[in-house]
Amino acid sequence: MKTWVLMLLIISFFTLGSFEVHAQPKECPVLRELEQTSNKNRNEVIEALNTLIPKTYGTGIDDFPDIYTTWKVVIAKPFPKTVGNKEEAYYGMAKTFCGKQIADKSWLVRLDFPKAPGTNLAQGQIFLAKSKEKGWFVWFRYH
Repeated sequence: MKTWVLMLLIISFFTLGSFEVHAQPKECPVLRELEQTSNKNRNEVIEALNTLIPKTYGTGIDDFPDIYTTWKVVIAKPFPKTVGNKEEAYYGMAKTFCGKQIADKSWLVRLDFPKAPGTNLAQGQIFLAKSKEKGWFVWFRYH
């Protein structure tokens, strides 16, 4: 029994440790450089995705070289507008990663990639913000 518990703890340690390292932004946006946005900016966000998605995802992976060339926007909304919805968990992630003020000036975009085989590759979630000087940028890619 002790061996079983020890093995379970070791497996959990390595599994959780590798997840935490992977699921973090490289750096957080600088608050003073961010523009305040609202739902009124949705069309801007959708248009910016034409540049941001290829920069963030590329076109594909080895076995599927064009899976990210076509996408559908499932959700595009400011994080505060996710409160009370199933997307609120992503808002929690954004607040944990970079603080509430950054999250409040950021957006969640959920994507569907129809050319992708399987659920893992077919769904994407990115966190966006708008720089006062450089425009829209992705500060975190969850999936």
